Amino acid sequence: MNTLIGLLIIAIGSFGQSSSYVPIKKVKNWSWESFWLVQGIFAWLIFPLLGALLAIPAGSNLIELWNSGGAMPSMIYGVLWGVGGLTFGLSMRYLGVALGQSIALGTCAGFGTLFPALFAGKDLFHGDGLMLLIGVCITLAGIAVIGYAGGLRSKNMSEEEKKAAVKDFALTKGLLVALLAGVMSACFALGLDAGTPIKEAALAGGVAPLYAGLPVIFLVTLGGFFTNAVYCIQQNSKNKTGKEYFSIKGNVFVNNLLFCALAGVLWYSQFFGLEMGKSFLADSPILIAFSWSILMSLNVTFSNVWGMLLKEWKGCGSKTISILILGLAVLIASIIVVAMAQN
Repeated sequence: MNTLIGLLIIAIGSFGQSSSYVPIKKVKNWSWESFWLVQGIFAWLIFPLLGALLAIPAGSNLIELWNSGGAMPSMIYGVLWGVGGLTFGLSMRYLGVALGQSIALGTCAGFGTLFPALFAGKDLFHGDGLMLLIGVCITLAGIAVIGYAGGLRSKNMSEEEKKAAVKDFALTKGLLVALLAGVMSACFALGLDAGTPIKEAALAGGVAPLYAGLPVIFLVTLGGFFTNAVYCIQQNSKNKTGKEYFSIKGNVFVNNLLFCALAGVLWYSQFFGLEMGKSFLADSPILIAFSWSILMSLNVTFSNVWGMLLKEWKGCGSKTISILILGLAVLIASIIVVAMAQN
């Protein structure tokens, strides 16, 4: 029962993340770099900080907690993850919500699951390690199928249809950016792993397992915010778009802030849900190790559902849609296979 509860919590957080790019479409009169920075303030600073405050032991503070060890490596991995977060946003710009998230998150799922295991010296060819490797291979197979569906979609659509679905559609550029985003985004998982001493200190201080990992998440997102902020401000200067933040007034400004805040809290919900969900998987070490891949697989699944709702797959033939559904089924199968192996 705990396993089902944990997976459900992770799924809820995943749905939030996959929905986070929908509010951004409601932002008006701001260039990409402007709204990306503003939503990042909410997604990577404000809401992660509020979450971290839930995990402070009585009589302590965040600084003391971070001094437990691992804070600096977590932030450094966060800076590297920030490159992934930045290119992740660009992959949405060039490929759309469905295909962009599928390629980026699929790559992230594989590397983000295997990197921590390899760094910990885990044997991936025997026992639980082999089960983990099999699960990741199934996940990547699902991503490959979805990528193939995306290729068919691009081939069968006219340039006008592509632009109607995704304004800045560019398949080759988008695929390269999405692959880079996936590899670098895997550093988030490494950042969480590096912050284990902080999580252990929170647990030792009486913090509930549901919240113990939240201070580590804030450190990683703080590093990521630095990377994204530097790039966005540089783009503001280069494109002379810095004035956009204050050139709009009244309802439009309030509208933009609210939708950026909504996008931020939805994005953050994936990691809030991941940490809470993992607390229910304590009896299943392989599921905890595979939880990153589970989150990314669900993100891909829900993002493609949104892609359909947003008509990004409009105009595709039945064959393309069938292949897409097959890819999503393979992703779900990867979760089921690993979960069943624990019974």
